[in-house]
Amino acid sequence: MDIHIAPVFTFRDEASRKELSEWREHIRATKKLVFTNGVFDILHRGHVSYLLEARNLGDALIIGVNADASVRRLKGENRPIQSETDRAHILASLKCADAIVIFDEDTPLELITHVLPDVLVKGSDWDVSNVVGKDIVEANGGKVLTLNFIEGRSTTSIVESITTRYK
Repeated sequence: MDIHIAPVFTFRDEASRKELSEWREHIRATKKLVFTNGVFDILHRGHVSYLLEARNLGDALIIGVNADASVRRLKGENRPIQSETDRAHILASLKCADAIVIFDEDTPLELITHVLPDVLVKGSDWDVSNVVGKDIVEANGGKVLTLNFIEGRSTTSIVESITTRYK
């Protein structure tokens, strides 16, 4: 039995947006779609637990991944550590992932508007009232939820640990 990874889309041009729309329409017919997004720079246990929990809220999980330029604007010039392509393909190999989309904007609002997920999920560090795309998802009958993190599991803490140990 062959093992396949989830498709990786970009959100950069009409052709890639059309391809994503076709994937979404196929999913919409039979499945409840969950959407989340992030940088996912160094994949760790906190990410994996969060993504599994998100996937269990529906039948398919689409993960938005900030493009490299977006990460630099949000996190500074030392990030990302891994390229957008590498981060997307690592996520695509997870069993819980059904599709990955690399987006250039600083927020996933345009992407959320495009795919109209049934469930929009963010981490509990976000107040649900401030989740980008909340109004769009709810206006289309969807739900917006926050999920708890595993305490002490973050890319920042991993980077700090590496820096301290290997100075």
